[in-house]
Amino acid sequence: MTGGAALPGLVHGMGTELVAPDWAPLSSAEARTVLASYPAVDATASVTWTSPRPWSAAGLARWPGGAVFVKRHHVRVRTAGQLAAEHRFIGWLRDRGIPAPTVLRTATGATTTQRGDFVYEVHELAGGLDLYRDAVSWSPFASLSHARAAGGALARLHRAAAGFPGPARPPGVLLSGCDLVLAADPLAELSRLLGQRPGLAGYLAARPWPDDLARHVLPAIRRAAPLLAGLPRQWGHGDWHPSNLTWTSAASTADVAGVFDFGLANRTLAVHDLAIALERSTVSWLDLAGPGRAEADLDSIDALLDGYQAVRPLSPAEAAALAEVFPVVHVEYALAEVEYFHDVVHSPGNASLAYDGYLLGHAQWFDGPDGAEVLARLRRRAWAVAAAPASRHSCRP
Repeated sequence: MTGGAALPGLVHGMGTELVAPDWAPLSSAEARTVLASYPAVDATASVTWTSPRPWSAAGLARWPGGAVFVKRHHVRVRTAGQLAAEHRFIGWLRDRGIPAPTVLRTATGATTTQRGDFVYEVHELAGGLDLYRDAVSWSPFASLSHARAAGGALARLHRAAAGFPGPARPPGVLLSGCDLVLAADPLAELSRLLGQRPGLAGYLAARPWPDDLARHVLPAIRRAAPLLAGLPRQWGHGDWHPSNLTWTSAASTADVAGVFDFGLANRTLAVHDLAIALERSTVSWLDLAGPGRAEADLDSIDALLDGYQAVRPLSPAEAAALAEVFPVVHVEYALAEVEYFHDVVHSPGNASLAYDGYLLGHAQWFDGPDGAEVLARLRRRAWAVAAAPASRHSCRP
């Protein structure tokens, strides 16, 4: 596990350094005003810890005998309607045994409150230990046992999520999806999206994005799209990594106790969500900006997939698609980050880092020896799935 405790007032940035936040930290006075709308909460609570995550302002509000997690979003990042879709999905999962924290309701039954340009949500605390609370984004698992447990927990979530009727969330700031990697003509699909997203269009107008995507991204999409096209759509977590999980103990053999932060949950495909889990935690992406070489933890890849397949075996079609979607599973979220930095918080340096280092850089990495080794490993696993008896391919919920 990497990353240390965030200093007061600082948050995680795009690299390994702590940076000044885009959003003012959550204060006790602010939290009390919000919590006054929630009958299940003591409105005298005080904020005792603020989250170092950068896209919103959040923290723990405690009072004698209780605590809740309060999160504030700017309406340009999340609206009450967008959060309501997320909260319905959490409720569906909880009803089917997934240990996600309860979203609390106000006296009027709403799951959000709004004050000016900010929307608030309040959650019960997740059970278990938050072992990775201060880990920077894309941190690895602390042990192979953790990776295996996380794979099994994701498989259980996918089984529980099957049948959730919510439509896909519309593309937007800091939201992920799979429309581009499923599109017959990704450039035409992106052009269509730019007509709806002027903030993203404003940044891309100064970049040769059709040429960049044609060179670095489209070859992988063309390999992935035909394999993904026949797979069923369903909701997934969208941001599965160790710091969005809680654990049964501090031991290296701990199991997953809870899952939280469904801010990127959406209707994609189970194998797309699984590829995101691999992308988030098994490649040292932050080293691309340091030593210049990101390395994959092949043992963690195997452990996570072994844990997943022990609960929800991949079909041959899913196993084949996994290797091909991995290099481009990040594309829509990378574009959503570009839009956030360019149009919401007006950070041109981070917008260009999201475009060059994330959107293009991660895709390019798979053309090199380290990325090729990962894809070869996944393709060998797919061949093994295809060769296994048909009874092992069942994905019934």
